[in-house]
Amino acid sequence: MSQTLGQKEQSLFQQIAKHYENKQHKRGLKVADQLLKKVPDHGNTLAMKALILNAMGQKEEAFALGKTALRNDMKSHICWHVYGLLYKDERNFEESLKAYRFALKIKPDSSDIQRDLAHLQIQIRDFSGYIQSRRAMLKAQPTLRTNWTALAVAQHLAGDLEDAEKTLSMYEDILKVPPPKTDIEHQQALLYKNMIIAETENYERALEHLDIISKLVYDKQLVMELRADYLLKLNRFSEAEKIYRILINRNQENRSYFAGLVAALQLSESQPDKLTEMYAEIASKFPRADAPRRIPLDFLKGEEFRKAADDYLRRMLTKGVPSTFSNIKTLYQDNEKQAAVEKLVLGYAEGHTPNNTTDEKAAKEKESFHGSVLYFLAQHYNYYTSRDIPTALRYIDQLIEKEPKSVDYSMIKARILKNLGDTKGAAQMMDQARSFDERDRYINTKSAKYQLRNNDHTKALDTIGKFIKADATGGPLGETIEMQYVWFLTEDGEAYLREKKLGLALKRFNTIYNIFDLWQEDQFDFHSYALRKRQIRAYIYMIKWEDQLRSHPLFTRASIAACKAYILLHDQPQLAKDEPLVNGTSADSKAKKKAAQKAKKEQEKTESEADKKAKATKKDLDPEGKQLLETQEPLKDAMKFLTPILESSPKSLPVQEVGFEIFLRRKKYLLALRCLLATKSLAPASPHLHSQILRLQHALETLETPLDAKALKTFDTEFKPLLPAPAADLNTVNEDFLHKHNDIQSVLAAVHVRQVLDPDTNRTQAPQDLVKAIKQDSTSLQAAQITLDLLNRWHLDTSSYVTAAHERWPQATAFAAS
Repeated sequence: MSQTLGQKEQSLFQQIAKHYENKQHKRGLKVADQLLKKVPDHGNTLAMKALILNAMGQKEEAFALGKTALRNDMKSHICWHVYGLLYKDERNFEESLKAYRFALKIKPDSSDIQRDLAHLQIQIRDFSGYIQSRRAMLKAQPTLRTNWTALAVAQHLAGDLEDAEKTLSMYEDILKVPPPKTDIEHQQALLYKNMIIAETENYERALEHLDIISKLVYDKQLVMELRADYLLKLNRFSEAEKIYRILINRNQENRSYFAGLVAALQLSESQPDKLTEMYAEIASKFPRADAPRRIPLDFLKGEEFRKAADDYLRRMLTKGVPSTFSNIKTLYQDNEKQAAVEKLVLGYAEGHTPNNTTDEKAAKEKESFHGSVLYFLAQHYNYYTSRDIPTALRYIDQLIEKEPKSVDYSMIKARILKNLGDTKGAAQMMDQARSFDERDRYINTKSAKYQLRNNDHTKALDTIGKFIKADATGGPLGETIEMQYVWFLTEDGEAYLREKKLGLALKRFNTIYNIFDLWQEDQFDFHSYALRKRQIRAYIYMIKWEDQLRSHPLFTRASIAACKAYILLHDQPQLAKDEPLVNGTSADSKAKKKAAQKAKKEQEKTESEADKKAKATKKDLDPEGKQLLETQEPLKDAMKFLTPILESSPKSLPVQEVGFEIFLRRKKYLLALRCLLATKSLAPASPHLHSQILRLQHALETLETPLDAKALKTFDTEFKPLLPAPAADLNTVNEDFLHKHNDIQSVLAAVHVRQVLDPDTNRTQAPQDLVKAIKQDSTSLQAAQITLDLLNRWHLDTSSYVTAAHERWPQATAFAAS
């Protein structure tokens, strides 16, 4: 047991707590050491010192001190509370909850402990526990509105809408003086209650409540949107129509208003004449509006579409709107509409004649229109559904010849070069576009992105650094991490992965993982803030967004790339020595050594600058990811990335495919089967299925230890129906598949199976098979590049393949002569 403090010592202890709250950590540490000289075993002081050390980044020492404090005073709620805070900071929420509960048992009336417990419960979505904690807090302070609202939020998130509404109503009933109309927070609480009623799908009552509170809410547009939505769901169409027309008068570019009006008028795409009439009426009323002219193109067909598209395109191209192609490219999912648009715009181009008029204004307008047409056609022929690269280049070069310093024209040419596979030329062209407007952040980021696609990390950092403070801690790279430029880190990591520099690649992907972790942890700051400010609706939306956080496209993309890096590290352990293989041989050692020295100097310079500017900043002890490369279980480490994306993006084909590869290598055959079945449901015609089925069957046939009875039963019911005839030889089945299919994906799948079953034959046969496949018109540049990567990974001779690919795509950097 720790000693009881005297009056003077108690005053010192209060000073420690005050310094900690004010983030005066050094002062707090000094006073703690002063007090511990007098009472060295005082548990509460040791606990507060641990908390201060933890805030200063000395986590190991803080944890050790926290344990010592707890041993010295097991009955101190402060020691248990601090212990819980330390565990929370380590993201060990289970142990943190235990510590908080122990602290609460010792001091049940502590509002601080109860609040921290409640915040942790909502953070981990323990809704039942959160409701209990909020009930206890409400019982302790029933006059505080925040406690009533928080209990309603807890009930709402747990799905108990009826109790949530009752809780809000109970507080309204006990109010003696209604809040003034200027109380914005009260307005938000009223709208939150309306949101709960609407979620019960009792729209009649939701509408009645909205009518009652509408006079108290300043956000009239939101009230109108909600009223129109409720009226629509109640089939009160004429009333809903009036409101949607008012909303359209306020904003003619909000498509949801048009959708609401169409529903209120009970129209559908099977009534194109009436729909066209409606949109024409609105378009005539608002001459500058785009939506009422663009939306009809989605449902019109045939000659009616051609006329409407002609009017729309002439209007946009005459105005010279740069986004015209972006506005209509979604129509290209329909081949007839794509052909109609192409014919119209080609007609505009062919109808152009040299200017011979004396009217200077008319001449300028004519040339401007012609320029817009050529700009549109360049994008049209660069788009994947209508791609004709030579034609796209011809049009864009005509424009650049007339206006060589146009940012837009240079950007389009860079994109065209990218689609040719010329990553170097694309990067140079995009950087040229950037130089024409150095104040434009968008073109700056595009240039950096293209440089990374060309694996030029140094230039990309220099480019992105133009919009970063010169004295930024850690330089441009440090700032991209600090400012959470996830797109940049993803592109940078993928570039290192292409170069087989797995340490730096994994470093970037782990940084992205940590950023998403930080976004998840940031919720802690809002659990109390949102309730205190009563921004409840925004808080609920945030909670729901956070629940879907790991399905973010960039997280999924980075995680898949990280999994591929770990698979590569498992398949080729020599890459851990930082020796990238090219066509099965080590890269030039001199060039590698020189590059390593340069990288080391740059890193030392960065670290030196960082130390000068921010000594308190925690130093990265593994800037090149060497510790990540030293792992003995790369596939186990990959699960850190794979598990969340399998949960959050189960309908992503690339996720299921990379999951299969990892589980197959880990000999988790039931989990591999689950991914295989998911792939089958998502893409039943995918050639990857052929490869997965045969490779999984081969793994089962060569098992050292037989599967248990339960697993065998699962394979008999789920996997056996997918197999070829029971007595069929897998090699024969694979070769039969290869003879029946000549597209690159199918050939690659068969080659992959052969690499597992008969690698000796594959060494000579695979390049021949793939050379044939690459000559097919259907083979895309991207598929050809993926194939080359796999051939290199299997250490096969790629000379004939690269030659054939270079003939097909002479400008592609990946197939350029070394």
